[in-house]
Amino acid sequence: MKRLILTTVAAIGMTVSGMAIAPASAQDLELRLDRGGPSVRLREDCDSRYEDCYSRREVRRERRGCSTGRALDKAERMGIRRARVVDVGRRSIEVGGRNRYGERTFVTFSRSWGCPVIG
Repeated sequence: MKRLILTTVAAIGMTVSGMAIAPASAQDLELRLDRGGPSVRLREDCDSRYEDCYSRREVRRERRGCSTGRALDKAERMGIRRARVVDVGRRSIEVGGRNRYGERTFVTFSRSWGCPVIG
C-alpha cells in the first residue's frame, strides 16, 4: 500500500512538473490509476467521428471473441457468396452460402479471438 501511494505521488509530481515545461499545444495529460499501477501519458485531442482516438492496445481489448458480423466478413473473404448466419451457439457460429460453382457450402467458426475455422 505504501508503494502504491509513493508511486501515485511521484506520478502526480511528474505530471505537474511536466505541465510547466510542456508548451501549450493540443494535447492532454492523462493520469490513470488501475491494477497495473499509476501511469501518465500524453493524449492528442481528437474527434472520434473522424479518427481513432485510442491506441491499438485499448481497441484490441474490445475486440475479444468472434461476433456474427466478423464471421460473415471472414466467410465472404473466403469466397462464400451470399453468406448468411445459419446457427449461433455459445461456442460456434455456422455460416452458409454458395461457393463459386453455385453449390451450397457451410463453414463453422469458433467464438474465440480471430474467428478460427473449426468445420
